[in-house]
Amino acid sequence: MSGYIKTLRLLDVFLIFKPNKQYVMEKFMLLFQGGMPAELSPEQIKESMDKWMAWINKLAQEGKYVSGEPLLPGGKLIKGNAKNVTDGPFAEAKEVIGGYFIINAEDYDEAVTLCEGYPDFERGGAIIVRQVQKMEIPAEVA
Repeated sequence: MSGYIKTLRLLDVFLIFKPNKQYVMEKFMLLFQGGMPAELSPEQIKESMDKWMAWINKLAQEGKYVSGEPLLPGGKLIKGNAKNVTDGPFAEAKEVIGGYFIINAEDYDEAVTLCEGYPDFERGGAIIVRQVQKMEIPAEVA
Protein backbone atom coordinates (compact mmCIF):
# COMPACT_ATOMS: atom_id res chain seq x y z
CA MET A 1 0.00 0.00 0.00
CA SER A 2 3.01 2.31 -0.07
CA GLY A 3 2.11 5.49 -1.92
CA TYR A 4 -1.55 4.51 -2.05
CA ILE A 5 -3.92 7.36 -1.35
CA LYS A 6 -7.57 6.85 -0.53
CA THR A 7 -9.95 9.77 -0.30
CA LEU A 8 -13.21 9.64 1.64
CA ARG A 9 -15.81 12.38 1.80
CA LEU A 10 -17.46 12.56 5.21
CA LEU A 11 -19.79 15.50 5.91
CA ASP A 12 -17.84 17.81 3.59
CA VAL A 13 -14.56 17.07 5.37
CA PHE A 14 -11.99 15.35 3.22
CA LEU A 15 -9.69 12.88 4.93
CA ILE A 16 -6.69 11.60 3.07
CA PHE A 17 -5.08 8.49 4.45
CA LYS A 18 -1.45 7.79 3.67
CA PRO A 19 0.66 5.18 5.36
CA ASN A 20 1.20 6.25 8.99
CA LYS A 21 -0.26 9.75 8.42
CA GLN A 22 -3.74 11.29 8.33
CA TYR A 23 -4.64 14.76 7.04
CA VAL A 24 -7.83 16.74 7.44
CA MET A 25 -8.33 19.01 4.44
CA GLU A 26 -9.38 22.58 5.09
CA LYS A 27 -11.72 24.57 2.87
CA PHE A 28 -10.61 27.82 1.31
CA MET A 29 -12.55 30.42 -0.66
CA LEU A 30 -10.87 31.96 -3.68
CA LEU A 31 -12.40 35.33 -4.60
CA PHE A 32 -11.56 36.41 -8.14
CA GLN A 33 -10.95 40.13 -8.51
CA GLY A 34 -10.73 41.99 -11.82
CA GLY A 35 -8.97 40.48 -14.79
CA MET A 36 -11.82 40.33 -17.29
CA PRO A 37 -12.01 43.39 -19.55
CA ALA A 38 -15.47 44.32 -20.77
CA GLU A 39 -14.42 44.44 -24.42
CA LEU A 40 -13.38 40.96 -25.56
CA SER A 41 -14.02 39.41 -28.95
CA PRO A 42 -15.98 36.14 -29.10
CA GLU A 43 -12.69 34.34 -29.85
CA GLN A 44 -11.02 35.87 -26.79
CA ILE A 45 -13.99 34.92 -24.61
CA LYS A 46 -13.82 31.31 -25.86
CA GLU A 47 -10.06 31.18 -25.28
CA SER A 48 -10.52 32.52 -21.75
CA MET A 49 -13.34 30.04 -20.97
CA ASP A 50 -11.22 27.15 -22.29
CA LYS A 51 -8.44 28.15 -19.86
CA TRP A 52 -10.92 28.40 -16.98
CA MET A 53 -12.39 24.97 -17.74
CA ALA A 54 -8.92 23.41 -17.99
CA TRP A 55 -8.02 24.86 -14.56
CA ILE A 56 -11.32 23.70 -13.00
CA ASN A 57 -10.86 20.20 -14.47
CA LYS A 58 -7.28 20.02 -13.14
CA LEU A 59 -8.39 21.02 -9.63
CA ALA A 60 -11.31 18.55 -9.78
CA GLN A 61 -9.07 15.66 -10.90
CA GLU A 62 -6.80 16.42 -7.92
CA GLY A 63 -9.79 16.33 -5.54
CA LYS A 64 -9.32 20.01 -4.69
CA TYR A 65 -12.32 21.67 -6.41
CA VAL A 66 -15.52 21.76 -4.32
CA SER A 67 -17.66 24.40 -6.05
CA GLY A 68 -17.64 27.81 -7.66
CA GLU A 69 -19.68 30.29 -9.63
CA PRO A 70 -19.17 33.48 -11.65
CA LEU A 71 -21.00 36.55 -10.33
CA LEU A 72 -23.11 38.93 -12.40
CA PRO A 73 -22.06 42.59 -12.49
CA GLY A 74 -23.69 44.93 -10.00
CA GLY A 75 -25.16 44.00 -6.68
CA LYS A 76 -26.35 45.68 -3.51
CA LEU A 77 -24.57 46.86 -0.38
CA ILE A 78 -26.59 46.90 2.86
CA LYS A 79 -24.88 48.88 5.58
CA GLY A 80 -25.27 50.20 9.12
CA ASN A 81 -28.03 50.14 11.72
CA ALA A 82 -30.33 51.91 9.27
CA LYS A 83 -29.65 49.11 6.76
CA ASN A 84 -29.12 51.60 3.92
CA VAL A 85 -29.09 49.89 0.53
CA THR A 86 -26.87 51.20 -2.27
CA ASP A 87 -26.22 49.89 -5.77
CA GLY A 88 -22.94 48.30 -6.83
CA PRO A 89 -20.37 47.69 -8.10
CA PHE A 90 -18.69 49.23 -5.12
CA ALA A 91 -15.19 49.91 -6.41
CA GLU A 92 -13.26 50.41 -9.59
CA ALA A 93 -13.90 47.72 -12.20
CA LYS A 94 -10.46 46.20 -11.58
CA GLU A 95 -11.46 45.56 -7.94
CA VAL A 96 -14.89 44.00 -8.54
CA ILE A 97 -15.29 40.41 -7.36
CA GLY A 98 -16.21 38.42 -10.47
CA GLY A 99 -16.65 34.97 -8.95
CA TYR A 100 -15.42 32.45 -6.43
CA PHE A 101 -14.30 28.86 -5.86
CA ILE A 102 -14.37 26.73 -2.75
CA ILE A 103 -11.35 24.41 -2.72
CA ASN A 104 -9.81 21.84 -0.39
CA ALA A 105 -6.21 22.32 0.70
CA GLU A 106 -4.05 21.29 3.63
CA ASP A 107 -3.10 24.89 4.49
CA TYR A 108 -2.66 28.40 3.07
CA ASP A 109 0.56 27.39 1.32
CA GLU A 110 -1.19 24.68 -0.68
CA ALA A 111 -4.20 26.94 -1.36
CA VAL A 112 -1.87 29.61 -2.78
CA THR A 113 -0.03 27.01 -4.88
CA LEU A 114 -3.35 25.82 -6.34
CA CYS A 115 -3.95 29.38 -7.59
CA GLU A 116 -1.05 29.11 -10.05
CA GLY A 117 -3.40 28.07 -12.86
CA TYR A 118 -5.66 31.15 -12.54
CA PRO A 119 -6.25 32.24 -16.16
CA ASP A 120 -6.81 35.94 -15.45
CA PHE A 121 -3.39 36.68 -13.93
CA GLU A 122 -2.31 37.55 -17.49
CA ARG A 123 -5.05 40.22 -17.61
CA GLY A 124 -4.15 41.80 -14.26
CA GLY A 125 -6.58 39.74 -12.20
CA ALA A 126 -6.00 38.88 -8.55
CA ILE A 127 -7.18 36.21 -6.12
CA ILE A 128 -8.12 36.79 -2.50
CA VAL A 129 -7.56 33.54 -0.55
CA ARG A 130 -9.56 33.08 2.67
CA GLN A 131 -9.84 30.03 4.89
CA VAL A 132 -13.39 28.93 5.67
CA GLN A 133 -14.07 28.75 9.40
CA LYS A 134 -15.46 25.44 10.58
CA MET A 135 -18.66 25.75 12.58
CA GLU A 136 -20.77 23.16 14.28
CA ILE A 137 -24.48 23.72 13.73
CA PRO A 138 -26.79 22.25 16.39
CA ALA A 139 -29.09 19.53 15.05
CA GLU A 140 -32.23 21.52 15.93
CA VAL A 141 -31.07 24.38 13.63
CA ALA A 142 -30.03 22.24 10.67
